[in-house]
Amino acid sequence: MFPLLGEPLPIDLLNTRTSVEDLLTTPRALAAWLDLQAERLPPLSRVDLAPVLALRDHVSDVVHAARIGVAPPRKSLSALTSAQRAAPVYRELSWSGSAVAATPRRAGDATAVLLAVVAEATADLLTGPEISKIRDCEGPDCRLVFLPAHPRRRWCSPKICGNRVRVARYYHRHKP
Repeated sequence: MFPLLGEPLPIDLLNTRTSVEDLLTTPRALAAWLDLQAERLPPLSRVDLAPVLALRDHVSDVVHAARIGVAPPRKSLSALTSAQRAAPVYRELSWSGSAVAATPRRAGDATAVLLAVVAEATADLLTGPEISKIRDCEGPDCRLVFLPAHPRRRWCSPKICGNRVRVARYYHRHKP
């Protein structure tokens, strides 16, 4: 269902909107995406779809602007800051049997927590060196973005867009 996963969390969220369709149009689709992201997120119960979609738009605005070195919209930067502020991090103290442990937690409902985690991951991406390395897929009509592990990577997926380009090239060379 989701063509590209395993990128930084904000990029995975951006990639839920492809050139063909929006993959997060229902609460069930959002739940499926959250299940696939479960290792990177705190346990979440019910998350509202509309605020996630609104945050995705803000993430898109700031990531695309920062990638090319222009000022992101102030409204989007404020929205990301507000999302982080709505579910602040605190450290829950407990006894591990031999020492005190401090586990980071977030205050707020599930939606606020998810938005804060995504906003914080976006802030980390925007302020790190990776922002200038994000690429658009070179596949025809593909709008997915990725952070290449290899400098020669050109497609979101060699199995999807890469294969389409290779097949088209082959057909072009061998057409009657």
